[in-house]
Amino acid sequence: QFDPDNTGYISTEKFRSLLQRHGSELDPHKLEVLLALADSNSEGRICYQDFVNLMSNKRSNSFRQAILQGNRRLCSKALLEETGLSLSQRLIRHVAYETLPREIDRKWYYDSYTCCPPPWFMITITIVAFFLYNGVVLDRFVLQVSHPLYLKNALLYHPQLRAQAWRYLTYIFMHAGIEHLGLNVVLQLLVGVPLEMVHGAARISFVYVAGVVAGSLAVSVADMRAPVVGSSGGVYALVSAHLANIVMNWSGMKCQFKLLRMAVALICMSFEFGRAVWLRFHPSAYPPCPHPSFMAHLGGVMVGITLGVIILRNYEQRLQDQTLWWIFLSIYVIFVLFAIFWNIFAYSLLDLKLPPPP
Repeated sequence: QFDPDNTGYISTEKFRSLLQRHGSELDPHKLEVLLALADSNSEGRICYQDFVNLMSNKRSNSFRQAILQGNRRLCSKALLEETGLSLSQRLIRHVAYETLPREIDRKWYYDSYTCCPPPWFMITITIVAFFLYNGVVLDRFVLQVSHPLYLKNALLYHPQLRAQAWRYLTYIFMHAGIEHLGLNVVLQLLVGVPLEMVHGAARISFVYVAGVVAGSLAVSVADMRAPVVGSSGGVYALVSAHLANIVMNWSGMKCQFKLLRMAVALICMSFEFGRAVWLRFHPSAYPPCPHPSFMAHLGGVMVGITLGVIILRNYEQRLQDQTLWWIFLSIYVIFVLFAIFWNIFAYSLLDLKLPPPP
C-alpha cells in the first residue's frame, strides 16, 4: 500500500504518519527508536528491512544509526522514572544504569532482556574456584588464612612446569589464602555478573580468559622465577574495562553513587595488588619456592583497558566493524606469540636458577 513500486522503501513522511496512527499499539521504548530512525535518516526514506529488524529486536545498522544521534532528546520519561515495577524489573533496570551510558540503550536492554541464558559463566567460575580451593586443595571446607599445600596440585602455574600448557589457564582455580580468594570472589560477582547480564557470556568470557592468559604470560616474561595462583588476571581485566568505560562515558552514566563506587573498587583493587606486591618480596613461608607473582594483575589491567574497553564500549554491536578492535587484538596476539617463544628459548639462554617443582 505504501510502496506500490516494490522498492523496499517508503518516505519518512509516510513512516511518521504510520507511527502517529499506530503509535499507541507499540511499546513506547520501541516507538522512540523508530522515531530516532526517522529523525536520523537523511535520505528521506526508510527501508522495510530496517523496520523489521528493529521490531524483531535485531541490532541492525539502522539501529546504530538511530542511537548515535547525540543531540536527540528522548520524547518520553527516562527509564529511571518509571513506577510500578516488580523486583526483577527493578533489578534489570539497575543493571542497565550500572553498565550502559545511553538512555535509549538502557531501554532497549530493559525491553529485550529475558534472563535466558542467565549469567552462568561468572557464577560457574566462582563456584569452581571456591570448591577447588577449599575441598580439593585443603581437603576441608573451613577457610584458613594461608596454606602451603596450594603448591602441590596440577593446576597452578610454576616456572619449572611451564611446558604443561593448561597451567597458564587453570591457575585461576587456586588461591593462596582466604583474603586472596575473598577479594577475587567479591569483585568477580559484583562486577562480572552485571556485565555478563548485559553483554552476554561470549564477550565477558573472552575478556576474562584473555586477562587470565595475559596474566600468566606476563609472569613468565617479567617475573620468571615465581609461581602464579588466583583469578586476579581475569578479574582485573573485567573491573578495569568497566571502570574505564565509566570514566569515558562519565556524563552519561546515571548509576547511583558512581564516584563512591569507583573509589571503593579502586581501593579494593589497590589493597589486593599492594598485598600481592608485599607478599612477593616477603621471605617465603615455604622455601625455596617464592611467593606468587603480582604481574598477573598488571597483565589483566592491560587487557581490560585495551580489548575490554572496545568490547564493552557499545552494547551488542559487531566488533568486526571497529578498527580499534583489530588493532588491539593484533597487539594481544603478537604479545602471546612473543611470550610463547620467550618461554621456549629465554629460560635456557638466561640460565636462570629456578625453584624446584612442588
